[in-house]
Amino acid sequence: MGIRGAAPWAARHAEKHREEARARAAEPPLPGSARATLRVPTGAEEIKARIASLHNILQKINTLRKNYEQNFFAIGKLLRDIRDSKLYEVHGFGSFEAFVEREVKLGKTTSIRLARVTEVFQEQAAISYGVDLVLQALATLESGKKTGGTNLQPFSVGASPPPLPMRPPLPKK
Repeated sequence: MGIRGAAPWAARHAEKHREEARARAAEPPLPGSARATLRVPTGAEEIKARIASLHNILQKINTLRKNYEQNFFAIGKLLRDIRDSKLYEVHGFGSFEAFVEREVKLGKTTSIRLARVTEVFQEQAAISYGVDLVLQALATLESGKKTGGTNLQPFSVGASPPPLPMRPPLPKK
């Protein structure tokens, strides 16, 4: 007997669907089908750990940014850690420069220079001179490197070296 008031073929149709569903459930699902179990990619735990690490570092940078003048060296260390361990790749960026341009709210050039400051200067000396002088000195060093050398004259032993120019000389009139 079928369902009361239903068409006589409804019971047969329902039974046929139950048999088909049982047969489908017995077979393994095709890859990519809706019945397939969710697969975890290889290295998922490492990816999660790297994302969490990047997130924590970005939070620290945002916190330290509030007192930028005193914390610039610590920010530089954090940015260097991101660059050296290539954590920017977990957000899909192909380069460190592209990452800091979009994700770090200090600006691309400043972020790259802050990461470089930690490689060139000692922490106590950099902090004692301040962020402005340190970034100027770094820019001077980098501009000398790009031109293929400097035109500094040698100085005698015992005499102090001439100070590095912080601005280009004005043209003579």
